[in-house]
Formats: sequence, C-alpha cells, structure tokens
Amino acid sequence: MGISCDDDVVIIQQGKSPGDPTVVTVNCPDEAGLGCDLCRTVLQFGLCISKGDFTTDGRWCYIVLWVVSNESSMKVDWESLKERLLSACPSSCFYKVYLNIQTSAPSPSPVYLVKFWCFDQRGSLHDVTKVLCELEILIQRVKVMPTPDGRVLDLFFITDCLDLLHTQERRDHICEHLMAALGEYCITCEVQLAGPEYESLQGNYSLPSAIAEELFSYLPTDDKASSKALSLSSASLKNTSITVDNTLSPVHTLLKIQCVDQKGLFYDILRTSKDCNIQISYGRFSSTVKGIRNLELFIQHKDGTKILDPERQVALCSRLKEEMLHPLRVIVANKGPDTELLVANPVELSGKGRPLVFHDVTLALKKLGLSIFLAEIVRHATQYCQWEVYRFLLDDSREFPLRSREARNKIEQRVRRTLMGW
Repeated sequence: MGISCDDDVVIIQQGKSPGDPTVVTVNCPDEAGLGCDLCRTVLQFGLCISKGDFTTDGRWCYIVLWVVSNESSMKVDWESLKERLLSACPSSCFYKVYLNIQTSAPSPSPVYLVKFWCFDQRGSLHDVTKVLCELEILIQRVKVMPTPDGRVLDLFFITDCLDLLHTQERRDHICEHLMAALGEYCITCEVQLAGPEYESLQGNYSLPSAIAEELFSYLPTDDKASSKALSLSSASLKNTSITVDNTLSPVHTLLKIQCVDQKGLFYDILRTSKDCNIQISYGRFSSTVKGIRNLELFIQHKDGTKILDPERQVALCSRLKEEMLHPLRVIVANKGPDTELLVANPVELSGKGRPLVFHDVTLALKKLGLSIFLAEIVRHATQYCQWEVYRFLLDDSREFPLRSREARNKIEQRVRRTLMGW
C-alpha cells in the first residue's frame, strides 16, 4: 500500500494579527518519540508552545501546535522550520509500516570547530551564540579562553542541522555572519573539521563531589527537596498535581496534569514519556489560565496495554513531577578564588541535550552586565541519568561583587527565570 507525497505533511499558518499564535500542523506516519522530536525542533527555533493537540493510532499521527515567539526570541525562518519538521517526520511517500521496509538509522553529523578570535567585550559570547543558533547550528561543546592582552578565543564544537558544513559556501556564510555581529571587535574566524581536541572533550566530566551533591542530590522521592539548585517555589508546589485514571477508557490510562507553565514544558513531558517507553495516544495541552497549565494525556505501554501496576504508576508520576518542577538546576559556587555559575539539565536517552540552554544563560548574563571569564559544556553521569552541565567562570565587578550572597541570588534567579520563560 503506497501513500503519495504531498505538501500537507507540515502546514504552518501565520496568525492573522500581530501577537496571534502561529499554527503548526503535522500529519504523518507515527513513530516512537516523534512528538518529543518535533517539540525539540520548535524549541530550537526560539518558539514557545502555547497550546497543543496530539492524536495517533500507533500508525498515523496528527499533531497541532500553537506557537509564539518569546520576548528575546531569535529571528524565525518559518520555511526552514517547516523543512526541519519535515525531516523529523517518517517518510510519508511509502509508509514503511505497510511496506515492512527496514530503514537504517541516519549517521551522526560530523563535528566541526568554529575558531573565533575577538577583543573581549561584555555580551560578545551571547552575540556569537545567537548567530550560530539562528543559522541552525547545534553547539555540542564550548571552550572560551581569554588572553592577558584583552583578546578571547572562542572554540565552538558544532554540528549543522542542514548538513552543509562540508561545503565552503556554508562555512564562509557562518564566518560572515559572526564577523558582522561582532563588527570591529572581531579579529579572525575559521570553520574546520574538529580534530583530536574534540575527542579530548568527549566522555563524562567528573564534577567536584560537593558541587555534584548540590546539583544532583535531589531525588523525586525526597520529601524535603531543599537544594537551592532547584526551581522550587510555593506556587509551583501548590499548583502541581498528577492524577491517574483507568476508568474512562478500556485501553488507555488517563493522566490529568496541572502545573505552573514554563518554557519547554511540553518537551519535558514528551521527553520523559519517550525515555520511559510510554506511548501517548491522545494529548491535549490547554492554554494557560493565570499561569497554570492543564494537560490530559491518554497513554499506554508500548505493547498497547494500560498502566495498571501501582508501582509503575507511582514511578511515572514521580518522574513527570520532577521534570515539571525541576527541569534545570542552577547554582553559583566557589571554584578556588573564582566564582562559577553551573547550569545542568538531563540528557535524553538518545544523547540529545535540551535546546538553547547556552543561548539563554549567556543572554541572562549579558542582561546582568556580567563578564564571562571562561565557559564550557560538559557531560556528567549520575546513578539515574546523564546530565549536560554548563560551566561559567564569572568576573567580579562593582555592580556584582560575587562574594555577596545577594548578588549570587540575583544571578541564580535571573538565569533560572530566563531558562523557564518567567
């Protein structure tokens, strides 16, 4: 049985008036984790999902997302977004389930190195990051190294969502945009295949035990959850609930979720479901009411059965609640005589990290007027999952004496609120 290709797989309808949401409709064959992959793509373009509907019969899915730009959003190339969403969809030309064709997993994109010399300037790291994100470049690792003569060497290890970095035109295009963004502060820019220097950054990084304890000690079964790394608030706790109902459907378990709204909420829920091998057959994400979001998810195990085991229900709800309350960890700590900002988020089982974290953190630091002395992205493994950890050594200043607890709290709060979209 063949299904012809057409232009209806992904449809993007712009809002009629400024401020109206853009409606993204996806109609394609289904596969495990597709909703998570689509939401990650939407996040990569700096968009927030204000409302959503998902439905699937396990073979074909229909997804509608209402998306809006946030205040500090990047420029959105809607045609490029459509192409990226199309590329995430299973082939609709010949539906592989009906044809029983085995498709091979795509090979990973090669890693390239952007080597960028510039004169030190507050906020320049964010300016470079924003350009790369707008060019649909994924940042895998970063090394930022200042020199005593007032220059900075930025090393960005990147992959290209468009898979065009093997062409000189694409590499030149990236350098041109970076040099235009930095203007007279730019010295040189080059893009090349990453060599042994990237291999040395691979693998997991061992954080100091005291820092790891503060970032990762909280477990979803803890009653206190007192770590300052978490995004807890009385409003979040009061308005977060998950109800399991097995009476409304003979074949599905209904999850009713209520929580405080935040950027990336749908992605976090779908990522967690994907990693827990849960199939969402139908989902409705309602618009926020006074900052509160309500969701209904009809779910199954991958074998098509309901979630009836009480222990399995408790484990799933606990994991979802953790992701809704604490999708990111943020602390400011001492590193010898220096002050270090650390931001951590869980990595998908597929190995993919959360989109735009480095972009949002550097934006928050730029708005605070803080200089970044050193920055890097590393991976850290705990007993329960792998984390992506963003490390920033901050420069002391008169406005922000970093030994002050008040200044540190302000940094943590600004970074967290930027990441959460509050």
